[in-house]
Amino acid sequence: MYRYHCLNPISQVGIEKFTEKYQAVEDVCQADAILVRSASMHKMEFDNQLKVIARAGAGVNNIPLDRCAEQGIVVFNTPGANANGVKELVLAGMLMAARDIVGGIQWVQSYDAEEDVAKATEKKKKAFAGTELEGKKLGVIGLGAIGVLVANAAANLGMEVYGFDPYVSVDAAWKLSRNIHHAQSAEEIYKVCDYITIHVPALQDTIGMINKDTLALMKEDVVILNFARDILVNQEDILEALDNRKIRCYVTDFPTKELQGKKGTIVIPHLGASTEESEDNCAKMAVAEIMDYLENGNIKHSVNYPDCDMGVKGTGNRITILHRNIPNMLGQFTGLLALEGMNISLLANKSKGEYAYTMIDVEAQVSDAVQEQISKVEGVLKVRVIS
Repeated sequence: MYRYHCLNPISQVGIEKFTEKYQAVEDVCQADAILVRSASMHKMEFDNQLKVIARAGAGVNNIPLDRCAEQGIVVFNTPGANANGVKELVLAGMLMAARDIVGGIQWVQSYDAEEDVAKATEKKKKAFAGTELEGKKLGVIGLGAIGVLVANAAANLGMEVYGFDPYVSVDAAWKLSRNIHHAQSAEEIYKVCDYITIHVPALQDTIGMINKDTLALMKEDVVILNFARDILVNQEDILEALDNRKIRCYVTDFPTKELQGKKGTIVIPHLGASTEESEDNCAKMAVAEIMDYLENGNIKHSVNYPDCDMGVKGTGNRITILHRNIPNMLGQFTGLLALEGMNISLLANKSKGEYAYTMIDVEAQVSDAVQEQISKVEGVLKVRVIS
């Protein structure tokens, strides 16, 4: 029996995917797996029994990834599960920036003059006139699950779309419309596009990527949309560009005190993935990742260990080893098994930065003594035998 604990409310649609092999527990110290959304885990102490954490969403800044890796705890996220919900909000953001829909609605709601509002509307509506999206140039920086959907949808709206991502995956490339212009650099997008939307993770070279220098490359009256991470944008530089009217509108899903009520901004209260469908999809993917890892040892969509898949475990034993990425680890593992006369029927080894993962299928029963010997190999972080 595997035990799981939910740190946040998780969609029941996902929880119902757990089979009878799984039991919910109130005490997190008893859990083999933790499901989490936004709860901060940085101050949590992890019991040795904990094997996996699944984040029902994409961002993992609430999880101590390095500490988890050192303790042999695999951390998953659910990329793409909420992509459609974010895509739709990005499109809404572009429409609100193109036409002063928000200002018009607020005017109608606050109208209290004696003149009939319908008559007053005909006089006032010019103040909220805007432009259409068709024919405008949109730059999409980051062509992952969300960026591809945004690019394709914008192209279908008649926009001229430029996409840039030096690390675009083969899968994303196949999904990208042939009508998308492949920009050679982010600078090309900065220089030619009327609308710019960013969909990249927060990494050392992307934090603050929209700043005074990149803003200087952009067209006058550019619209910038940020539904990815708040720290991708230098807020101080954005505020200055708004004051100088370099930017026509800044649309973001990340409210701050400085942006609140600022002219030229559309600030949304972090609603990108806040749809029933997104929450259901994230929960279902997170549960599937947990089950595949606990039952088969397979890793898919991990953020601190390499992905590794040997399919459904057969009738024999499967040894899974989380370890440091250092030379001769495989030789030591196979050597120990050879000394015990154990035949290896299937083996996989993957590495990611400082860490690696090895899966070994053997035909014989793996004793506690063999497992102990493997765990004592220098650099091994956690050993598990799935029987």
